[in-house]
Amino acid sequence: MHLLHQTDLPGKRRDRILEAAREAGFTVQTAGPDSFVLFGDGDRSALEALPEVVRIDDEIPPIHLARREEGAETSRVRVGEVEFGTGFTVIAGPCAVEDETRLLGIAHCVKDAGADLLRGGAFKPRTSPYSFRGLGVRGLEMLARAREETGLPVVTEVMDTRDVAIVAEHADMLQIGSRNMQNFSLLVEAGRSGRPVLLKRGMGSTIEEMIGAAEYLLVEGNADVVLCERGIRTFNEELRNTLDLAAIPVLKGRSHLPVIADPSHATGAAEMVPSMALAAAAAGADGVMLEVHDAPGHALSDGPQALSPAGFAGLVGKMRKIAAIAGGTGQLAVGNKEIS
Repeated sequence: MHLLHQTDLPGKRRDRILEAAREAGFTVQTAGPDSFVLFGDGDRSALEALPEVVRIDDEIPPIHLARREEGAETSRVRVGEVEFGTGFTVIAGPCAVEDETRLLGIAHCVKDAGADLLRGGAFKPRTSPYSFRGLGVRGLEMLARAREETGLPVVTEVMDTRDVAIVAEHADMLQIGSRNMQNFSLLVEAGRSGRPVLLKRGMGSTIEEMIGAAEYLLVEGNADVVLCERGIRTFNEELRNTLDLAAIPVLKGRSHLPVIADPSHATGAAEMVPSMALAAAAAGADGVMLEVHDAPGHALSDGPQALSPAGFAGLVGKMRKIAAIAGGTGQLAVGNKEIS
């Protein structure tokens, strides 16, 4: 297995390099916008003689594009007017889109409280097929309307390769959920969608497996990927999952991609969410994703873990203050002045 690095080429010249590699006896697999993976024992000299070829590496590390090189800064991922990796980004909204009036009300509440993006599920993966599984395309249309009214970019989950195009048409950012973190066909399609991707860690996945899943997105030429620690399954039966706070600095050390946390799914209990959100900020997360509902007791999906609009509003400023101290983002205290 070899990795061929080439200069950034227009389509036709790139196709000629691909054809030359095949004529030289290699099986070619696309690896990125400026490289190809080559399998087989073909004639390397025929390729090395081409002026467009920079070099051919004999070994490819398992993580090539997602890994953090020494001294590299965190990548910046832009979603609309929001940029992950430069401050503390807050995503908020209901677990599921239930109806337009409710969605618009929650969207305005989280916007007024300081949220940067709106979340809401139009397609919902549920353990039971009898649970509310979302409104589908109608939900996507409601999210697009909420964006028009509030100006908040929208992030929503895509669960099926057949839905990538329609979700990308309505949303600003695609979410790959925990259950689909290693759905490689879906990762490939999401990577080709032209939209930024929020990749959630699988509930039973290692950190290395998560970064490997991100590599699938990057290989398709999509550099706009944000990682999300959303809790893993452990022996703890008191909470829905266990928020792996240590994963945040580990991920940031191994990958240049921004890392956020989802305390809502990690705990499954609204009373635990504020403390875990603050802890994530202290651990160096680039942001959080929180569920907010105006009537959690009547929510059609995951009501027990949703913050009230008032609870969310009281949390946003605290998170950003702690993030400023922990990560050097925002305005830090100077002398005896308080953090602003």
